[in-house]
Amino acid sequence: MATGTLLFIICYRIVFIILFVHFNPVHCQQYIIPFQDPSDCSVKEFFDISSLSCASCGENQKRSAAGLSCICQSGFRTVTTDLTSIACEACPADKPAVTQNGFGCIRCPSSTTDEGRCQCPAKHILVERDVSGNLLDAATCEMCTGNGSAFSVPNSSGDRCERCQASFIKSSCVCNPPSVLAGGLCIPPGSLSTNVNPSVNFAQLKFSIVSAWFLKNLYSSAAACLSFSNLTACQALGNMCVMNMHSFSGVSADACGLFNAVFRSQAAFSPTQDISYWRHNLPWLYYGDEPGLASRVLQTDPVPVSFNFRGRNKNIDVKLLAAVYNVRGEFLRWENIGGANLQICPETPIKRASAFSFGTAYQESCDLSVADLLRDHPEPLFYDVFLDLGGEESRKLLPLPTLVLNQQFNGKFINQESLTTWYLSRRMFLVDVLSGREKSASVLPKVIRVANSVKIRFQLVPGTQQGQVFPPLMTVEYKDVLVADVNTQTVSMSFAVEYEMDQNEAHLKTDTALGVLAGLAVLLSVLKTVSWKRRIASPVVDLRTMLMFFLFYAGDLANVFLAVTVGTGLYWLILYKAQQHASVLLPLPHQEEQFVTYISCAFALKTVQFLHKLIVQLSVDVFFIDWERPRSKASRNVPANGQQKRDPSPVSIWRTYFVANEWNEIQTIRKIRPTFQIMAVLFFLEVLDFSNLALRDPWPTLQRPPEVYTPSYSLTMRYGLAATLWLCIGILQVIFFTVFYEHFVEDKIRQFVDLCSISNISVLVLPQRCFGYYIHGRSVHGHADTNMEEMNNNLKREAESLCGQRGLLPNTDMQTFQVALSNRLRSHYDRIRDSFTRRHGPSRLMDAASFTQSDQNIRAYQTMNHFLGSVIDHAHPDMDYIVRDKLALERVMGMEFLEANDKSIFYSDEGHSFGDVLFYGNEGTLLIFDTLFFCVVDLASQNFVLAAVLTYLEQMIFERIRNSFGRRNLVNKTLVDDRFLI
Repeated sequence: MATGTLLFIICYRIVFIILFVHFNPVHCQQYIIPFQDPSDCSVKEFFDISSLSCASCGENQKRSAAGLSCICQSGFRTVTTDLTSIACEACPADKPAVTQNGFGCIRCPSSTTDEGRCQCPAKHILVERDVSGNLLDAATCEMCTGNGSAFSVPNSSGDRCERCQASFIKSSCVCNPPSVLAGGLCIPPGSLSTNVNPSVNFAQLKFSIVSAWFLKNLYSSAAACLSFSNLTACQALGNMCVMNMHSFSGVSADACGLFNAVFRSQAAFSPTQDISYWRHNLPWLYYGDEPGLASRVLQTDPVPVSFNFRGRNKNIDVKLLAAVYNVRGEFLRWENIGGANLQICPETPIKRASAFSFGTAYQESCDLSVADLLRDHPEPLFYDVFLDLGGEESRKLLPLPTLVLNQQFNGKFINQESLTTWYLSRRMFLVDVLSGREKSASVLPKVIRVANSVKIRFQLVPGTQQGQVFPPLMTVEYKDVLVADVNTQTVSMSFAVEYEMDQNEAHLKTDTALGVLAGLAVLLSVLKTVSWKRRIASPVVDLRTMLMFFLFYAGDLANVFLAVTVGTGLYWLILYKAQQHASVLLPLPHQEEQFVTYISCAFALKTVQFLHKLIVQLSVDVFFIDWERPRSKASRNVPANGQQKRDPSPVSIWRTYFVANEWNEIQTIRKIRPTFQIMAVLFFLEVLDFSNLALRDPWPTLQRPPEVYTPSYSLTMRYGLAATLWLCIGILQVIFFTVFYEHFVEDKIRQFVDLCSISNISVLVLPQRCFGYYIHGRSVHGHADTNMEEMNNNLKREAESLCGQRGLLPNTDMQTFQVALSNRLRSHYDRIRDSFTRRHGPSRLMDAASFTQSDQNIRAYQTMNHFLGSVIDHAHPDMDYIVRDKLALERVMGMEFLEANDKSIFYSDEGHSFGDVLFYGNEGTLLIFDTLFFCVVDLASQNFVLAAVLTYLEQMIFERIRNSFGRRNLVNKTLVDDRFLI
């Protein structure tokens, strides 16, 4: 028995906890209310401006002409009132008309109105009471004497006698102490302390002023709201709290302090619209002060509306509705948001409407004159903004939470920090020129307060595939303007609508991709460093080795950053522009800072790699091996003994100069045409308007009419679009150049190899100490210094295969090689090269020392030429070489497995990889560097044309640098006079 009871209690508690969690009103309350307009109320209902709903009138009552209160029906008089409701009684037949104040019955001297009240002819005043204030049996049309005191006093105009305000009625119309006369009301004693604070705090200016409006209306509005539940008084009190930035403290009796006092006094009443923060007869100003309430309101329950960009259920209209009140607390109207209500900057209706097209990032700003604000906004209007959820049968509204950045609690700004400290509120205004008037409401204000920034933010529900969003948040920031010269002062104002989603998952994926690829880049850089160590024949890991590793890693890491950022940009571009249901939203500008940082890192690292390669190319060792030998003897007479000697005829240097000049010309050739690249990119972006794809709206349209609103650009999509377009056009150029141009027009790299063979000159290029490239240009005909006829015959014989092949090895055509030199060969090469010196100054004015130095250089050149030729001819057994093919894995890894210890190794190179010491072989690095340079300039300037111009200048500058310093290096390393490099 006890066990069964225990199980029952446990099950009961579990069910209770589940029900409590799922039906906790704070947890799942969506604050949705039905929409009702005064016109929706029936004849026997009035529109309750505090609850924004229709309420029933009592028996024999109907709504007033304005529809905001109840009055007795025609032929019925008011007999009792408890200040918040009335009772009606039918008039007898002998007195069928109702008095003007509605509290009595009377006979009329003439006709009656449609409301059943007496009316007099023109220029007559209806008199219904005698001089003592007693009701007459029959009304007369005569002037009011105004000398009665019992329940009747002359009105403020002096044109009729009327019953005094209901709060006065005790035994007379005099408000006797200890009651307090305020705002035309007789406030009962003890209801509210008269010690109120009518000041308005202008925190930005660091002072407060006693407002004439607050001084006149604050106490009376608070007292009438508290004591008589006067609806307009309660609204007016709430408006004054809003004018004071919703700020309050625990000890102050200012506007918000009084409002909260009245709010607490209404705790016994049932909440309005079933919303616990909306008290009886009061406006809804606060969401409460529970910790974490803001996150529960904004990020718990989705809005029951789906936004779709395409299809049958297309829904992109954001419908906002506002209940508008004037400063006196009177309800004016329901107003659709979208005109000049929240957007007071001058703009066309078409562009204003774009603000409420879902997914379109809208930003509008302007400077307005203080004089215009004073003229156009003499009194503030107050807005309770709702999201219209629609509904054919029952229209529903969702209140928009408002975050006032100027709100203070005990002197501290509470809404400028994290979400956990926010105090959400309701109701806002745009321009307040009333509260800043000190002595009178008619004088020029000392301070005006304007909502200089209004922003509506939509947040997408994580993981949604149906276009669901959380309740939108309206953020308002007010600015206090000290009035000095109204004709010259201006105020900046802005209105924005933005859309965001949780970017944590996207950032995590991006960082994960970067981490994994960066780890692979480390391995690749280690392999490059190991290969470099082999190629310089250095067994020691020193500081230089670490520096080279970081240089290699900089280039590989730049490629990683490029791949991830371009992929991210394309992801957002394709997914955002092609989605049917709103499932992703673009990162906001402040959320793109990390992305821009990645782009900057990619550009900086690629710049390091590019400069490193440029320096290597500008310091490469080059030597031209001339295979030409003398063909005949020249006679010369020697007078000493009369014998005739025959010396070898000199070999022409022009072939070497010609080959050197061609090498100098191909140093900066590329596989793309930079000018065409820039013009093609600009053509797509600016002429075909591809740039419009990067705008922050969901429409993939290229052409946009000038009258429609153009949102700002997404840096992520703009970068993804520009980088992809630049890379695609560049890759297409490379493919065209490689597949078509080089095969059918000209291939300058292979032409240079042919030129070497025709000129009988080989080329040795050493970018690293023990690694480089060799172009075998030894002529199969033995000689190249010949006349035209013999040259043509030689070429004809070669075309008809009547002579040997050009290859280094017999019966082969392989002329280009990668070479791994032995340390001994390199040391001997360095000893000869170190004897090279270059003269400086004009060649025509050389002294004897210069001639001596020149002779030494000529001998050193001849020595190097002879040495390298003899090595190629296997004339040095201790510095011999072998020829082999690279393994496939060696080609993939870019390193050699065998070390050239005893013999050098010549690797057959069908791909003419000696282009790696030219711009030609580094097109990938150059293309990526140009891409990043173009994109970085564009992100900084938001101008594709400027980015294109600067990129063109950058290309020209580095081409000039490469030409100039490469030419100087060629002169120094080959002893070719620079005057022959044209």
